[in-house]
Amino acid sequence: MKVLYAEDERQLSVAVTEILKMEGFTVTPVYDGEEALQALEQDYYDAVVLDIMMPKKDGIEVLENMRKSGNHIPVMMLTAKATVDDRITGLSTGADDYLAKPFAMKELVVRLQSLIRRNNDYRHSVVKYANIELDSKTCELKSDKGSLRLNNPEAELLTYLIHHVGESFSAEVINEEVWGGKESPAKAELYLYYLKNKLRQIHANVNVCIEEDIFTLKERQL
Repeated sequence: MKVLYAEDERQLSVAVTEILKMEGFTVTPVYDGEEALQALEQDYYDAVVLDIMMPKKDGIEVLENMRKSGNHIPVMMLTAKATVDDRITGLSTGADDYLAKPFAMKELVVRLQSLIRRNNDYRHSVVKYANIELDSKTCELKSDKGSLRLNNPEAELLTYLIHHVGESFSAEVINEEVWGGKESPAKAELYLYYLKNKLRQIHANVNVCIEEDIFTLKERQL
């Protein structure tokens, strides 16, 4: 369980980091908002703990940046200001949980474990990129402007492409990687064109780019 812990109080950061490690977490401590964003660009984390009051960029700014960029890792906000307004601001920006300082370490550990467990359960069935969301159980694809249902091969294909955003593939490679060679390159190419059209139908900010029989899922330039 990899956790990014953004806290500018060094002594508190050291203490919390050590306790979380003892509880089985792998912890990356950072000390300001800019460091947090840099760490998020360089690695994947199962959860992020953000102190609201941090130098350079505060926790709310970091959270806003994460959500705008399509990063939906669960976030717990920490603050010494136990006011309703702070809680509303954090949750409305996209925080998943909130803990006021001073807090009990056992509560932090249990809440983090719960956040990660819920997110892992959700991730097994739902994938997101840009403004689209695909539920692989129901094959429902939706954006902020519409929704439709994919067939199973299309859903499997889109799931694979989202997990490999920006990478380029031939139809032959896609057939092997997605369906273990059970379809054909021609069928894979047909599904890619179907998917391209369906993304257009729901006004997705995502596009299947095709260049010389090479296919890449990219965010659409608006």
